[in-house]
Amino acid sequence: MPEASAVCVRGRCVAQPDHVAEAGIRQGRPRAAEPAPSRQLPAFLAATPHAFSSNDNHSHFLDHGPADELDCLRRTLAPELLKAAETRARELGIGADQVLIRQGVIDEASYLQHLSHHTGIALDDLSFLDRQHVPLRDDQIPYAAITGIIPMRDNGRLIWAIAPRGLTARAISRLAAEHPDVTPNIRMAPAASMLQFLTRQSGAALGRIAALGLHDACPMMSAAPAIRRGGPWQGRLRRGGAVAAAAALPPIVMPDVFTSLLALWFIGFASLRFAGAVWHRPRLRQRPMAPDRWLPTYSIIAALYREASSVAPLMQAIEALDYPREKLDVLLVVEPDDLATRAAIARLGPMPHVQLLVAPARGPQTKPKALNWALPFVRGSFVAVFDAEDRPEPGQLRAALDNFRDGGEKIACAQASLCIDNETHSWLSRMFATEYAGQFDVVLPGLSAMQLPLPLGGSSNHFRTHVLREVGGWDAYNVTEDADLGFRLARRGYRSVTFSSTTFEEAPIRFGSWLRQRSRWMKGWLQTWCVHMRRPRKLWRDLGPGGFVAINLVAGGNLLTAMACPLLFYLLLTDALSEKTTAWPWLHFTAITTACASTITVGLMGLSRRHRLREAWILVLTPLYWSCLSIAAWRAVLHYVWNPYHWEKTEHGVAKRRNAAAVSRGRPARRSHI
Repeated sequence: MPEASAVCVRGRCVAQPDHVAEAGIRQGRPRAAEPAPSRQLPAFLAATPHAFSSNDNHSHFLDHGPADELDCLRRTLAPELLKAAETRARELGIGADQVLIRQGVIDEASYLQHLSHHTGIALDDLSFLDRQHVPLRDDQIPYAAITGIIPMRDNGRLIWAIAPRGLTARAISRLAAEHPDVTPNIRMAPAASMLQFLTRQSGAALGRIAALGLHDACPMMSAAPAIRRGGPWQGRLRRGGAVAAAAALPPIVMPDVFTSLLALWFIGFASLRFAGAVWHRPRLRQRPMAPDRWLPTYSIIAALYREASSVAPLMQAIEALDYPREKLDVLLVVEPDDLATRAAIARLGPMPHVQLLVAPARGPQTKPKALNWALPFVRGSFVAVFDAEDRPEPGQLRAALDNFRDGGEKIACAQASLCIDNETHSWLSRMFATEYAGQFDVVLPGLSAMQLPLPLGGSSNHFRTHVLREVGGWDAYNVTEDADLGFRLARRGYRSVTFSSTTFEEAPIRFGSWLRQRSRWMKGWLQTWCVHMRRPRKLWRDLGPGGFVAINLVAGGNLLTAMACPLLFYLLLTDALSEKTTAWPWLHFTAITTACASTITVGLMGLSRRHRLREAWILVLTPLYWSCLSIAAWRAVLHYVWNPYHWEKTEHGVAKRRNAAAVSRGRPARRSHI
């Protein structure tokens, strides 16, 4: 945890991390970005840095003084209720107003009205504020969302609109009492009003950043299309020509060398999985449960599209998390044409800790673009990504924090295990469950222990928020954005690790749904490999030989082995029927047997760790599953040529899930603390 320095507010010493002492507007911005003009804050704001930090809470941020933010409610709410709120706030290290708001005792707008009347600071819903009155460039607009502060000009005077969070209301109350002359330079705005202003007046800027932020900052690291004349047809012809040349020329010009390289790639991919399965994993020391006071604000993002039936179970699972609700920040991102999901969220009723964001109708309609849209509005020091069908174990957020603390500042991401809980519905979902058990409980922990670049799963990724912003978030044009982000973090010198916590997921039970999902994944693997191999020498310098080989085996191997599997089986058959004696049959035979052995071994180890060895018989169908993977791989290549950025939606909510109820029973229902 960062060391703390002290700031005196109204005669009281408040401990704060050193990095908070800088202007909050620069917290979390990419290193290469220009600072916002509002970074030079006036003295009255610089004296209260916690009023505009980039998230609601900083570790070791203490204020043992009275809860002055409750003075405005002394004649409105019962004294016992206010005292309970102050006690709870002291336990959590946040403002008592946030306790009352998050517990649903009073809504934010009503509280701010009382605070405005008490302090004399104007309350503004920002409905009459125009973009031209905000002295920020388009690329600086995200900093306003990050900090909860908007600088604006009113008749030539600079005014600061603040959406109170954390201990801001306390600081404002003390500021108004101590320095009433500066209060005309401050206005308060509800968080909902600030969100509406930013999306209404600055939505175009935020939308471009969500769709093209990574491409604008570093084009070579993005799968976004280059701007060329000729339109989409030229891009299709170019990609089609490249794929055709790569698939046809080597077998014609150098058939033996080509098939040998395929076999060696098979062997290398299988060997890497073997190594990950048997690599020694160091045991993490058991940590005592951290008190709620020292827990940071934790954000959760869920990008939803046509998920009306999954919203309520997802929110039940989030509510079951063993984490103070006052320090939870949930962002649900929906698409503008998805009215059914928005209606399902509205039916859940008021949720003070939940923000509903509508993604912009521009750029590709993909999950990573939706996640990028939410990123500026994240308040937490850490952020987790969940899918609509996810059911995380209640202790997952605390377990992730333990891994971040043990690993140090270079740990940027912690990946939880994903487990399929509807494996009994079809042979395909059983095979899917076995594959997930091997991948997330065996292979990925091994790669993490080997300190190799980690291909992240698409869900239950936990990030340091400032690192995620530093690397540019997700690539909106990559349909396997998770794996790409894991490799990009590694290239920036950060590490991703796995940790012992499970999120239960739903597997497709019909072949059509499975095929669309798997084709999208493999298309994303092809995109990822093409992006990172644009400059092989730089990739080698960034990751070293081990990381270079690992990315090629993982990103290239997932697709190439599936595509080449029928060819190697055909070669093995023709070798067996041929009377010629060469070294090729042994190489082909070694490739097939090594791949088969790795699949079965990893699958058995994963099932054993999930205590599901009774399901091991499904591995007999491995050749049939490989055939399905090959169909998906070739379909992915065709989609890459014709429509590379199309996101094929996975259907959820079609299977009865045995573990969903168990997750919600993982801990008692929340009780109000006040």
